[in-house]
Amino acid sequence: MAVKKSLRRFRRNKRGISPAVSTTILTSAIIVMLLVAIAFVNSYLNGQIAQNEFNSMEQFMQTLGLQMDDVAWIPGRTQTLTYASRYGAITFRSPALTYSFYFDGLLVSSFSVGVIMYNIPVTSYSIANNYFDEIFPSSSSFLQNGTAAPVGRVFVTEEMPMQDGSYVRVVVAPIVRQLNAVINGINYADFYLPILVQGPSPELSQSVTLTGVNVQQEIFNNVNNVTIAVTFPNAVGMGLSSGFFNFAATSQTVMLGQNSVVEIFGGNVTVSLGSS
Repeated sequence: MAVKKSLRRFRRNKRGISPAVSTTILTSAIIVMLLVAIAFVNSYLNGQIAQNEFNSMEQFMQTLGLQMDDVAWIPGRTQTLTYASRYGAITFRSPALTYSFYFDGLLVSSFSVGVIMYNIPVTSYSIANNYFDEIFPSSSSFLQNGTAAPVGRVFVTEEMPMQDGSYVRVVVAPIVRQLNAVINGINYADFYLPILVQGPSPELSQSVTLTGVNVQQEIFNNVNNVTIAVTFPNAVGMGLSSGFFNFAATSQTVMLGQNSVVEIFGGNVTVSLGSS
């Protein structure tokens, strides 16, 4: 009988969690969900902003490569390009490439050049490890032929790990332009190469200044063929290896007519970062 009375009293006690407590729990749950949603939205927006910035810098670096061609052959000419970057920065690395010219199998000239790179940390924007994309020109050869041929190759690469950190990079690398002509029955072959060297870099602003210094000219007679080879002097020190640049080939031979005249033009260009 006592047990039955206890059960009746238990059934009559219909009070649950108080309204104040339940409101607190509900409010806390809503706050947690809002914080999660805000974090997700912020991460998404930052990712979109970083991607848009990277796409803009691809175009900027292509413009930089074209400006390098304008500056290299006019001593004293200066071009300054400014950019806006929240996540990345532009750096200069030298020496990165060495171009050697062989005439009929004999080494006659060698030039070491630097490269310009826009680096964005993979924590801000990432595509995929070992990613590579050719931006300009569409060919991956370091030797381009014709008056409209570029002297700067622009590409995107993500290669990890590297000694300076984990980045997606847009790279401007000097390449060789070849021009051919026949004058008075004599074959002429001209080769043009911008030689990028480090200039003052106070990094006071987000800008790149290219300045033409001088143009080296070398003339050779009675040449039958030219072989150009590219090597990578900082493949170990900086990780700027053959795989990083991904050229179609590291050596190319150009067959000329007998007793041709060959001219090599090396345009020295200083690269200054943040000097304006």
